[in-house]
Amino acid sequence: MSEYHEPVMLQECIEGLSINPSGTYVDLTFGGGGHSLAILEHLTDGRLLAFDQDQDAVANAEAIKHEGFEFIQANFRYCRKYLKLFGIKEVDGVLADLGVSSHQFNKAERGFSTRFDAELDMRMDQQAELTAKKVINSYTEADLHKMFGLYGEVRNAKTLAAAIVAARTNKEINTVAELKAILDRFAKRGRENKYYAQVFQALRIEVNEEMKALEETLGQMEALIKIGGRLVVMSYHSLEDRLVKNYINKGNIEGIEDKDFYGNVHKSFHAITRKPVTASEEELERNNRARSAKLRIAERQTS
Repeated sequence: MSEYHEPVMLQECIEGLSINPSGTYVDLTFGGGGHSLAILEHLTDGRLLAFDQDQDAVANAEAIKHEGFEFIQANFRYCRKYLKLFGIKEVDGVLADLGVSSHQFNKAERGFSTRFDAELDMRMDQQAELTAKKVINSYTEADLHKMFGLYGEVRNAKTLAAAIVAARTNKEINTVAELKAILDRFAKRGRENKYYAQVFQALRIEVNEEMKALEETLGQMEALIKIGGRLVVMSYHSLEDRLVKNYINKGNIEGIEDKDFYGNVHKSFHAITRKPVTASEEELERNNRARSAKLRIAERQTS
């Protein structure tokens, strides 16, 4: 499993969950199972239900032989619906390690990485219809401009969108190499990799509806996590972190305070960490993926 993905800030996540050995927990992003295995080590007669929509994660889940463990192959945006099928209305804690696993980046044919040439795919759910290739070849110039600007914070998003539309009129853009050939015209010299990463991040978020899925999931946490339970979320870019921060501190993803007559803010969670937790220097030396990780921990309170 460690070859699949090394869990980021593992100890910090476990401490953040403040695990009750008899409690019920949810790992929204199972991946290689690193966080799940650590949670299970702290359970006696408790339960852990783990979600992942990626087919490659199934084999990792099948290797776990803990009687309190249940794997659900589905997008975490449907967590409450699936938990109800298992007779679970409330849980003691929820963990989410957002983003792409090392395995997905390292598997060339998945099309997530700019390091390999492959067909533009980027689907976390390999049964889904929308691929990066479809986005690049069918989205309007306006939609591409919006996507690159919003999800990738690409500085010349409008110019890039126009160039992609012009290029595809002659020939479909089907592979990572073909897309990078277009990007090279607009990337700053010596900063090409950063530019690739921004564009590919935007595509990946769009293909997998990552922001919408996160919004829907956060909206379920108030009803799902019991009073005193914990919400532990690790994000890897500012768009995700802003949503999580707003939800914890303001009670909604928009970040708009809803105050009562006395000026008290209506919110269901209390931030355990005022600022996001980041990885230690020791971990950064061992795992470069941890460099952009921001961990937020909150406790469910009475609204």
